[in-house]
Amino acid sequence: MSAESKPTIRKAAESRSSKAGLQFPVGRTERIFRKGNYSKRLGAGAPVFLAAVLEYLTAEILELAGNAAKDNKKKRIIPRHLVLAIRNDDELDKLLGNGGVLPKLQPALLPGQHPRQSATPRTPKSGSKASKSSSGGSWAKKAPHKVDVQAESQWQESTEL
Repeated sequence: MSAESKPTIRKAAESRSSKAGLQFPVGRTERIFRKGNYSKRLGAGAPVFLAAVLEYLTAEILELAGNAAKDNKKKRIIPRHLVLAIRNDDELDKLLGNGGVLPKLQPALLPGQHPRQSATPRTPKSGSKASKSSSGGSWAKKAPHKVDVQAESQWQESTEL
């Protein structure tokens, strides 16, 4: 050997995610594929394709959820925004919207006139604590809580499937 042998320069390792231009991990996707025993053989492009699909779906849902958060004047995405994003998009609803609880409020649960309450307000008895209170007021004199029932029913219709 000659004394002037050139050292070999190794180029930096590049992940398959960066080669494919993805943010989702291709190596982890492949590991999960192999551990899942979905098939005996696994092609080299399968985990790359799956990582790309997952990244696209995630970006799409987060974009729509961000728009829903902005519409509600919020800066953070909460689970409700994710649900609204999926439910309002036809394709995502078809893909992911199979199940869950449909939002519907029963009329008896709305604040306001309860079906068991009578139309005339009740007054406390003369010997009760409410009539003896130092404030001089009674609980029956308070105004009932007002709810816009029309806006509530429009909201229910818009969220129903």
